[in-house]
Amino acid sequence: MLFDAESAKLLAKALAIGLGGALPALGIGLIGAKAMEAIGRNPEAADKLFVPMLLGMAFAEAIAIYALVVTFIL
Repeated sequence: MLFDAESAKLLAKALAIGLGGALPALGIGLIGAKAMEAIGRNPEAADKLFVPMLLGMAFAEAIAIYALVVTFIL
């Protein structure tokens, strides 16, 4: 057998927190970058972009928190 139960559990935890932390971080970075690009092109739209940008970042961060919770449960 390639993995015993404890090794498989540790691998699952590592993948859950690794991917669950890295991919939402990438999403948050892209959201921020595109919002700043949009504000740079049209500075008057800053007030309209701020709340949707924060909501998108908060939802992406929630996915990372779910990954952390799953890691603790495993």
